Amino acid sequence: MAKLYFYYSAMNAGKSTTLLQSAYNYEERGMRTLLFTPRIDDRSGVGRIASRIGLERAAIPFCPDDDLYVRIRDEHAGDTVHCVLIDEAQFLEPAQVLQLTLVCDRLNIPVLCYGLRTDFRGEPFRGSSYLLAWAEELIEIKTVCASGKKATMNARVGADGKRVTEGAQVEIGHNYVSMSRKHFDLLSASPIEYTPPD
Repeated sequence: MAKLYFYYSAMNAGKSTTLLQSAYNYEERGMRTLLFTPRIDDRSGVGRIASRIGLERAAIPFCPDDDLYVRIRDEHAGDTVHCVLIDEAQFLEPAQVLQLTLVCDRLNIPVLCYGLRTDFRGEPFRGSSYLLAWAEELIEIKTVCASGKKATMNARVGADGKRVTEGAQVEIGHNYVSMSRKHFDLLSASPIEYTPPD
């Protein structure tokens, strides 16, 4: 039975590198893969997955209203698909995560999703929330904070090098720094209001 996998981490942990390596491993054994990346992520060009270490390749760009189940089903009908890999999976819509469960359950194709759990204010991405709820396999790709602790959070940094805690959840092109939760300081970044008693 095929499974839905969610590989998650903070920024700069090597998610795209791991995705590209997984695709290579399938293809080296003669198996066909489909790679998807959100159209909104145009940092390396629309429909390109690129890693910080220089690996990159073409992928199918998807938009929020695309039906991924239908797209993959139609591709599979024409030529067998052995694995689907999704980069920047936090940008999936909840309906698309549901569609990916059907790719596993009805088409028996494993789906490997790679993405962030939370944004620059510590808020969960909608796609990630459903991946965390519905994936059979949750795999953390670890990275480290400048403090030396395990990094689990993503701080947004403006052009002036200062931390940003206001703005839209999705803004492509900003710089991000991976931090431990303690160093991130949720109390100052989160929109959840709470004042600890003295």
